[in-house]
Order: sequence, then structure tokens, then C-alpha cells
Amino acid sequence: MSTQAVAQSVKSGSMVAPKTAPAKASPTKSAAKMHRRSRSGCFTCRLRRKKCDEGKNQCKACKHLGLKCEYKRPMWWSNNEQRKQQKETIKNIIKRTKLSEKTSQIGTSCAETPPGLSHSLPTSATYSEATARTRAPSIESQHSPDYDFNQPLSHDYYDYHPHIVSPPYDNNAHFQPFVSTPYEVDIKTERQMFVNDIPTRRDSTISTFSTYQPPPPQATLPSFPEDDWINEDIYNTGDMFSGEEGLDFDFFDFSHGNPQASQQALIQVDDCDRPLLDHFIDNVLRLIFPILEVNQHGSARSEVILPALESNRSYLHCCLSVSAIHLKSTRGLQGEQIDNDILRHRCATITELCGALNNDSNHLQILEATLGMIFFQCSVGRPSDALPDVPWHAHFEAATSLVRKLELPHAMVHDNGARTHPPFNMTLASWIDILGATMLGRSPQFADTYREKNQSGSTSGLCELMGCEDSMMYLISEIACLDALKSANGINDMQLCQLIGSLGKSLDTTEVPPESLTWPYSSTGAIRPRQLSRNMTAIFRLAARIYLCSLVPHASKDDPTMQGLVERFTGSLQLIPHGPDGFDRSIVWPLLIAGSQSTSRSIFRQALAGRMASLGEHAEFGSFGRMVRLLQEVWCQTDEADRAGSGQNVHWRDVMQQKGWDFLLI
Repeated sequence: MSTQAVAQSVKSGSMVAPKTAPAKASPTKSAAKMHRRSRSGCFTCRLRRKKCDEGKNQCKACKHLGLKCEYKRPMWWSNNEQRKQQKETIKNIIKRTKLSEKTSQIGTSCAETPPGLSHSLPTSATYSEATARTRAPSIESQHSPDYDFNQPLSHDYYDYHPHIVSPPYDNNAHFQPFVSTPYEVDIKTERQMFVNDIPTRRDSTISTFSTYQPPPPQATLPSFPEDDWINEDIYNTGDMFSGEEGLDFDFFDFSHGNPQASQQALIQVDDCDRPLLDHFIDNVLRLIFPILEVNQHGSARSEVILPALESNRSYLHCCLSVSAIHLKSTRGLQGEQIDNDILRHRCATITELCGALNNDSNHLQILEATLGMIFFQCSVGRPSDALPDVPWHAHFEAATSLVRKLELPHAMVHDNGARTHPPFNMTLASWIDILGATMLGRSPQFADTYREKNQSGSTSGLCELMGCEDSMMYLISEIACLDALKSANGINDMQLCQLIGSLGKSLDTTEVPPESLTWPYSSTGAIRPRQLSRNMTAIFRLAARIYLCSLVPHASKDDPTMQGLVERFTGSLQLIPHGPDGFDRSIVWPLLIAGSQSTSRSIFRQALAGRMASLGEHAEFGSFGRMVRLLQEVWCQTDEADRAGSGQNVHWRDVMQQKGWDFLLI
């Protein structure tokens, strides 16, 4: 067989591995196959045993698969157990990325009858070079074609293509109407080495080939017991992530309606702003609604943010400003250009909003952009970032007026009995309202609505959006009302203690058996949304108890009851996944409440330090970074008071006021 024939056979995937090695190999071919293993690739590719192109900031393989690219030696690298956990986490991310790609693509079925999988399959190279591979093949297999990591990506931050209207979609039907969607075929090869009939070494490799012909339903590969988890996690008819009963993927009433599967967002921006838009979609969008992404995979992107970017100019400017803030803080960009981008889009957002308010039109779009201005800041920026802007609660007053004008509270109370979907913007406003009220020491704006819904046992969609059950959030609203009443001296100590006891009994009714709180990942590594919600509700419940106990007259953080609650809270943290792909950034408020009552001897501080180390640089940004900065200042003052023997309690709201901080820590 000639060298060209061998190369063609390998490329088409029809060549079968020879049982014996050839007697001689061409010196030129042998020299081409020999290469030196790189030691400077990213640790993610090294863990996956994949070739790394060592790209600046982020290699192309990690960027394509949505993985965190780490060139600095991570903490998990030196620990075998943590490396196993990291590898499982990476597998889960890749599965979700691939599943999202396959569900979003609209493949054109082939007219001719596809051959069996045992026959040769034409690869993507057979048809066109215009379609990029969707997955890099394993370089460990001797039969996999070499993958060219040097091929250009469409959405690099510094090398964008102005003709692409929709950045996140490389196979946009508007620009590539004749390109079919490739399928993938994975071939797993296992080798076992025996010495004197004793098994000593076992190797396993997977090679991936792209093809334009779908596998026929009647010709399936034999299944192996160790591969059953693939079918269980992805191809079951039930929920693809939890293994529990199916979730309601049409839960919210989105302001843009439910898009069709083929909807492509056509976002018009100036060429100078396209890098900001690309960065927002690729890096910021996934940080905004992590719990919603778990419960309704892809809905935050396709049903909330992308339609708003397309139709709402003030919302678009808000997102571009947030993208510039994230770029400045994460990549260390300095200079007038990035600062001008932040302020320019921030001012454009406010100008658009003021114009719409003066015209008294587009109330839903105004509310959408106003909530975005408030909430998106919780995901980006450092604690030291300060914008010359009005505080978040001033924006929320305008949002409250719009909510009342649109009669959204009335819709939630009176329409929920008919099992209609709660308005998404009202659910987001409720999240900000309840926890934001505790930041200010005020009653929530819609406390009466939450009280009525708690009595009727109806939902507002908070559990699906932020993880804590609605009934628990309603009780936190009641505690915030009691806090505001105490701060205004509108109640005496006896009445205060009676109301505290009553709310404590209400919290008792929400308790669940301890055995129902387990690790939220299944044995196959798939996240279980309902279990995660139960665990997060338990965290919020303990934080609510600590918050309630702090309202007791003359309460002290050194009280055994208070420290017992803080210790229980710390133990429950073990049920919340940590790290960059965990959910620490979704429990900022509980961490603040529990941390403010911890002492220098409390195990909470060590636990928080461990979770910060696991988050890495992500612990410095957004609400999590601001919460850590606030707690550090609170601990500094309380520890100093303890050393002086005064035993003075330092409230975190007082520290925020002293420092001039106006944080929304949710």
C-alpha cells in the first residue's frame, strides 16, 4: 500500500489497526510522527491529556469547550483526589457544552441511506474545509488525524470579523445556508498488557471523527456496562441533568415570549463595540444566572439576554458597560480607552432610560434595562471599583414604580392560582427587593405581596431563579420587616421577642429531615437541580435563623446559641459545590449573615478561606468579592474590640456606612 493510500485510509476512518507492526517504516514518516511533549501547556489540557496550542490568556481547546484555562499551577494539581474531582467537573462541562451545541444546531438530514457504522464514513474534510471541527480528536490514538490547533477562531477578542452579525453562532444559516451540521463518532480502544498471564497495564483511548451522515437507528454499536452512564445522563427521556422527574422548561413568562428553536439573535453594534459584545456573550453571560442555567439549561441566554440585546438599546448599552468592567478587572486592562468604554455605555444607558421615561413608553423595556443595571453589577467588578453613578437603590425605586405601573404584583397574586407562569421581571425584582431590603434596614417594597403569596402557598419563581425556595424567601421578607421596625424604634422589647418567637416557629415548619440533604451530584457526576435547591434552602434557612437571633435585644455574637448556628451553617456548606464551577457566588447573602456573627475562633473563617482559595481569582470579583471585603473589615473591628475587652458588636451595615460602600450583596 502506498504512502498516499495509507494517508487517505486514515483520513476516511476506514483503516483497521494492524495486528502486527510493519517491518520497515519510512524515515521521513517516522520523523514526522516523532515530537517532543510540551511542558508549558495549560494544566486543563494536561489533565485531559490533550494537545494544547498554548494560546495567550486562553488556549483554543479550552475556549472552544468552555473550560477554564489555567497556566498557573492550580491547587488541585498536587492532590490526586482533587485532580479526580476536577476531571469529573471538566467532563460534565464538556457534556453540557456538546449537548448545548447539538440541541442548538439544525442539521440537514442526508437524502441517501446512511451506511452502517462498521463501514467507512466520510469525514468533514471530504465535503468542505469551511466547516470547522466541533471537537478535537484524541492525539493518543495512532489512527486519529492530527488536529490543527492553529486554525483561526471566529470570536477572538482582538481578531473579530465585522461581517458576522451574531457572534456566538459560527454556523449561522444566514451566512452558511448550504453547510450541513456534522455528526461525531467516538471510537474507544482498550489495550491490556499481560506478563506471565498476569494483567499489568491497561490503556484506554478515544478517537473522534466528524461525519455528515447520521448513524442509522438499526446499526448501533454494542453497549458496555461502564458506558451506561452516557445514556443515563444525556439520552434519557427524563431530565438531562438531574435524573429526577422532568423539570418545567417553560416555567417563566418571559417578556420577549418563548423563542423558536431556530431563532438567531441579530445584534447590531458599532465595529468598535463588537469586542465588548463578544466578551459579554462568551465570558459574562454565564456568570449572571447560574441557578437558572441549572434548572432550565440555555434559557437565560436564549430567552432573556439575547432577545433583550437585540430589541432593547438601553439594555444593550448596560451589558456593554458591564462587559468593559469585567474586562478591566479580569484582564487588568488600564488606560483611558477601557474607562471611556465603561462610562460611555453607562451614560448611554441612562440617557436611553430617561428618554423612554419622558415619553412614558416602553415600560417593560425600561424595567428590563433598569433591573439589568442593578443586578449585572453583582457579577463583575472589584470591591474598589466605584462608578460616578446613582446608587442601586435609587435605580430600584424607579424599577418599583414601573413594576406597580405594569401591575406585576397583582398579576403574581391573582393569576398564580390558574397556574400561569410568573413574570420573569417580577421574579428578578422580588429577589432584589427582599435581600436588598436587608442591605438598607428597610422593609421590602412588596412585602404585602410576599405575605399574601406565603399564606396561599403559591410560587413567585424564586426557587427556579436563585435556588432558595419561595416560602423561605417570604419568611426572610418578614424578618426584614421586623428589622426595619426595630431600627425605627417602632416596637418595644417584649413585642419584639414575641414576634421573633413567632417567626422562629414559622422557620421550624420549613425544616426537612437531615437525611434529605445530600451531595447534589449524582453517582454519574450529573447535577441534580432539586437536590441543589434543597441544600441551598437549608443554607438560607440557617442564615435566616442567625439574622432573626441577631434582632434579639442585647444579642451577642459570643452567645452559645449564636455560635451553634454558625457552626451548623459551616457544616451545611459542605453540601454546596465550590470552585469556579460551584455555587458559592449564589449564596453571598447567607455567607454575609453567618460571617458577620463569627468569632476569631469560629471554624467559619477557615471554611470561607478554603472556598476562596478554591474559587481562585473569581473570589475577588462581583458580589462575592465585595462580601469578602466587607467581612474582613467587620472582623478587623470586632477582633480589635475583643482584644480591648469591650465586647462591642459591630454591625456590617454600620461598617458599610462608615466606608461609604453601597453594596448589593445577593
